[in-house]
Amino acid sequence: MAKNKTIFVCNECGYESAKWLGKCPACNSWNTFFEQKIVESKSQISSDKKRNVPQKLSTYEAKETIRTSTGFEELDRVLGGGLVKGSLILLGGEPGIGKSTLILQICDKVKGEGKVLYVSGEESAEQIKMRADRLGIKNDDILFLGETDIDIVNQAIIDLNPKLVIIDSIQTMYSEEITAAAGSVSQVREITSQVMRVCKQREITTIIIGHVTKEGNIAGPRVLEHMVDTVLYLEGERYFSYRILRGVKNRFGSTNEIGMFEMKEEGMTEILNPSDILISEREDNPAGSLIVACMEGTRPILVELQALTTQSVFGFPKRTANGVDFNRLAILIAVMEKRAGLMLGNQDVYLNVVGGLRLNEPSVDLGMILVTASSFKNIPIPKDVVIIGEVGLTGEVRRVNLIEKRLKESEKLGFKTCIIPESNKKLLKDKFKLDIIGVKNVNEAMKKLGLK
Repeated sequence: MAKNKTIFVCNECGYESAKWLGKCPACNSWNTFFEQKIVESKSQISSDKKRNVPQKLSTYEAKETIRTSTGFEELDRVLGGGLVKGSLILLGGEPGIGKSTLILQICDKVKGEGKVLYVSGEESAEQIKMRADRLGIKNDDILFLGETDIDIVNQAIIDLNPKLVIIDSIQTMYSEEITAAAGSVSQVREITSQVMRVCKQREITTIIIGHVTKEGNIAGPRVLEHMVDTVLYLEGERYFSYRILRGVKNRFGSTNEIGMFEMKEEGMTEILNPSDILISEREDNPAGSLIVACMEGTRPILVELQALTTQSVFGFPKRTANGVDFNRLAILIAVMEKRAGLMLGNQDVYLNVVGGLRLNEPSVDLGMILVTASSFKNIPIPKDVVIIGEVGLTGEVRRVNLIEKRLKESEKLGFKTCIIPESNKKLLKDKFKLDIIGVKNVNEAMKKLGLK
């Protein structure tokens, strides 16, 4: 008979202890011990137990992935085409960001596909019903279970055999086999393991909602993200309407895609043309503002960059970056001083990406330099110009990928001129109505816009 025991393991170095310790004696880290269940069993394999024998990979046949549409084109894009049968999805986000609202709308849009089991450990049936009425939910196949004991939840899943299971949230569930409190590292990991085992055996699609820590990571051990098939983050400011759904892990699709939503009174509505929304409120030809064309997965998005330079009051100038990497901004300021002759040593520099997006790809480098120069010299950049290009440390403008998609998006939204790397212009195959200007370095780009 197997016996269940628990030990305490350091989350930093893996040191094991029979009891909980405040400080790890191996790595000297504080509050890193979590409870872990271990099972002691016989080492000998029973003779009647079937062994799994390794076989050649070529003998297996790849099965077609069965997907179900969520009813949201934006969410389907992030997932890689829809919900995969039997997959385990982890959705994280700050409190009040709209996770439960989005999930409840998904439950309604899969109407006709089968039963949906909504398990909530945070809200009562009356609270869920009030939200469902406000959102106009009319799916009679949604079954509600207000429970925090994972054993009861698993039994309900086995009895009902639903098409979709929602657990809101994983931090409220607990298992009696673990003595730690609900929401602790050991509880979260054990509960996820049990849910995964039950749902994988029955090929039930499961969505787990998880809270995030103050650092922005999903609460619980990092192994939680390794156990699930897909990890999604719902980002955005609570007091602004726009929400960004980003996939950071996906075993059935790309992790480069994002989906954009707007939180309204009737729930989450998808934004099918983010570029038009992000640049719709731009003022007429201000200094320190321009449009860049970036890529989020396979989708081109036009975003407004804003910069502000002011005389520094103190001896040490301040640099602030919102939506772009701070270290990248510092490097580009050094390039501007060394290669373009702009003396920003006594200037505070503030850079902002409008709309709450975070841009990580290097194709916005040239835009960051030109918008900063525009603010510094108080010279506006024409409103119908789009900037594309990566910048090296020597000031050269380097080639970017998927240039045709960026140009087509710019042309569709009515822009007239596009400044791109010279190496990209030479390789263009399609014809565009845009006035495409190729530049080799930062100085050349600044001259084209009258900034030098």
